[in-house]
Amino acid sequence: MDISAGRPYPLGATHDGSGTNFALFSDCAETVELCLIDDDGGERRITLPEVDGGVWHVRVAGVGPGQRYGYRVHGPWSPDEGLRCNPAKLLLDPYAKAVDGQIDGDPSLSGHQAEDPSLPDDRDSLGHVPLGVVTGGEFDWEGDQPPGHAFHDSVIYEAHVKGLTRRNPDVPEELRGTYAAVAHPAVIRYLRELGVTALELMPVHQFTQDGFLTDQGLSNYWGYNTIGYFAPHHAYASGGSLGGQVTEFKAMVKALHRAGIEVILDVVYNHTAEGNDQGPTLSFRGIDNPSYYRLVDDSPAHYFDTTGTGNSLLMRHPAVLQLIMDSLRYWVTEMHVDGFRFDLAATLARQFHDVDKLSAFFDIVHQDPVISRVKLIAEPWDIGEGGYQVGNFPALWSEWNGRYRDAVRSFWRGDESALPEFGARIAGSADLYQSDQRRPRAGINFIAAHDGFTLRDLVSYNDRHNEANGEDGRDGEADNRSWNCGVEGPVDDTDVLRLRARQQRNMLATLCLSLGVPMISHGDELGRTQHGNNNVYCQDNELSWIDWGLDDANADLLAFTRRALALRREQPVLRRRRFPQGAPTNATAPAADIVWLRPDGDRMTQEDWDRPDNLGITVYLCGDLLAADHAEHATRPDSLLLPDSLLLMYNGAPEDTTFRLPPAAYGEAWTVALDTALDGDDTQDETEVKATARTVLTGRSMRVLRRPARRP
Repeated sequence: MDISAGRPYPLGATHDGSGTNFALFSDCAETVELCLIDDDGGERRITLPEVDGGVWHVRVAGVGPGQRYGYRVHGPWSPDEGLRCNPAKLLLDPYAKAVDGQIDGDPSLSGHQAEDPSLPDDRDSLGHVPLGVVTGGEFDWEGDQPPGHAFHDSVIYEAHVKGLTRRNPDVPEELRGTYAAVAHPAVIRYLRELGVTALELMPVHQFTQDGFLTDQGLSNYWGYNTIGYFAPHHAYASGGSLGGQVTEFKAMVKALHRAGIEVILDVVYNHTAEGNDQGPTLSFRGIDNPSYYRLVDDSPAHYFDTTGTGNSLLMRHPAVLQLIMDSLRYWVTEMHVDGFRFDLAATLARQFHDVDKLSAFFDIVHQDPVISRVKLIAEPWDIGEGGYQVGNFPALWSEWNGRYRDAVRSFWRGDESALPEFGARIAGSADLYQSDQRRPRAGINFIAAHDGFTLRDLVSYNDRHNEANGEDGRDGEADNRSWNCGVEGPVDDTDVLRLRARQQRNMLATLCLSLGVPMISHGDELGRTQHGNNNVYCQDNELSWIDWGLDDANADLLAFTRRALALRREQPVLRRRRFPQGAPTNATAPAADIVWLRPDGDRMTQEDWDRPDNLGITVYLCGDLLAADHAEHATRPDSLLLPDSLLLMYNGAPEDTTFRLPPAAYGEAWTVALDTALDGDDTQDETEVKATARTVLTGRSMRVLRRPARRP
C-alpha cells in the first residue's frame, strides 16, 4: 500500500476515488495505529505518521468503500487521572459513516482488569467490537428538495423504524423493520392520509446492545445507546453490501420528501454507549477519555452523570462541540434530514454545572448557517440538579412541552383545579414562551410519546405493568396521571369500553386543536396497547410493535384522528404563528381574537378560573382578526373569505352538562364540526346551532362548532 501523511481535515475516513484519508482526534495519544480488517478478520496495522493540533492522520492509496477499519491508541493508562489508553482494545472511529458488527459481551471489551481496575486488561477485543466501514460513491438525489413546512403548519409523528413497519401486512416480509419499509408506498400513503407533515424517527444513529439486557434475552429496542454519530444503524438496513445502510437511508429520505413529509431524527448527543467506569471500551474512552467525557472533578476515575446512563459528554471541550456540529451538518447536507430532536437536551446546556441557555453549544448552533435553518427540538430536561427546563430554551428552539402532556391528562382525568393549567396549554403556553419573544411553535404538544403509556393504556391502566422488563416492575415512571375508567386492564364491559374510546378521542382532539405543534406517538391513532408496560425500551417484540389489525373500534379511532387533523389543516385559527392576545373583559367579541366563556355563555371571571370543581369551558377563536397574525390568511384566494371562527367546548366533568352558545355578536349560526361523544362516522354531523341556544355535552366530551367565514 502507498502510505502518505494525508490531511488532518476532515476527520473520519474520506475516500477520494483512489484512496482514503483517515483522521482521528486524540490529544492524549502517544501513537495511533490504523487497523484495516479483511474479510477473514485478519488485521493490518498502519502507524499514523503525522499529528496536527491533536489530530492524527494518514492517507492510504488503494483503500476504498467497503473497507472495515478501527484504531488502536497507545498512550497513558492512569484511571485515577482519567486516562484510559489501552492498545489492546480495537476502537471505533467516532466519525465512521457506516458501522459493521455489534458488541457480543466478551470480557475483552473491558479496558481494565476485573480484579484490579487500576490495571489495564490486555486481552485483544478484535472480533468482539463494531468496526467502521469506509463509504463513498455517488447517490442520485434526483433533485431532492426539503418540503420546508412552516413549524406552525406541522404535524409530527414520532415513530420507531422497526416498530412502525415490522407487522405491517402491506409491506413485503423481507423489508419489514427497515429503512426500505418506511419508504414503502403503503407506509407513505398511510402517513399522508393521516395528515402527517414530519416523521420523527427514534434513534437511528448506530447504537450498541447492553450486556445486562442480552443476558436476560432482552435487547435495547429504543436505541438510546449511541456509539456512532455519523452512521445509520445497520440493523435497520434490509441487506446488501457493507455500508449499504447509508444508501438505503438516503433512499428513504428521498421517498418521504417526494410525499411532502419531512424527516426529523431523535439524536443522543448527551452520552455514549460506553457507560460508567465499569463499562466497555469501544471508542471515545480509549481514544481520549478526559477530552470526550465529563469526569468528577475531584475523582476523575469516575464519570459525572446527568443522564442516568453512566456518563455525560464534556460539552465545553472543543473536540466534543466539533463532533456534534460535524455530525449535525453531515445529516443535513449529506443525508438531507430536516431537523433534530435532542434527547435530554438539558445536559447539552451544562457547560459547567448548571443548565445555561447561553452555553457554548447554543452559541455555535445559532451561528451555524446550516444547522440554524432546520427544525431544532429539545427534550428540555435531564436527571441532574435543575434539569427540568421546559420553557427555558433560547430562540430558534422548540421543546417537548411536558407541562402540556400533564395538564391535558389531568383535565380529562377530572382532577380538581386542572382548568387554569389546561387553558394555558391549549392556548399555546404563552406563559412559558412569550416573555422571550418566542411563538406558539416553541411548544411541541403531546399526550403520549415512546417513553410512557400509549394513549390506549393511559385510559386503561392506573398502574404500570412492567414485569416483563426483569426489574420487578420498578422501572418506568410511577406517576402517569392515567385513569383506567374504573377497571384495570382489558375488559368486556361495553360502558367502560365506550368511555375509554371517548377519552382517547378527547385527548386526540385536544391535541390536534391546540395552539402549538402537535406530535402523535405512532400507533396511538390505532389504539395501540403495550398492555400496561410504560417502559418498553427493552421489548423488541410484538409488545412494542404496532399491530396493524383494525377492529371496528380501532378503525373508528383512525377515522376520527384523520378528521381532527383535517380540521386543524382547514382552520387557520388553529395554526396561528403568534399568541392570541385576548381583550379586556368589557370588550365586544369582534375585538378579541380569543375569549374564554363559561358553560352558560358568559365571560369567565377569575372566580370561575379559581373554582376547583370547574371542568367546563368554551373557547372562542375569532377568524376575523387572524389577518393581524399572518398575512397569508388575511383572505382565502379561492373564495376571498376570512378564516372561520371556532367554538371549542370542553366538558371534563363526569356528568352531562348544558352549554349555552354566546350571543349573536360572536356569530348568529354555528355548525358542529367535531363531537367526541359520537361514535364512528357520526363525529362530524354538521348540525346547525343558533346563537344563545342551549346544547347538552355528554360527560367527558368535547364539541367543536364552526362559524362560516365572512367576507372582509
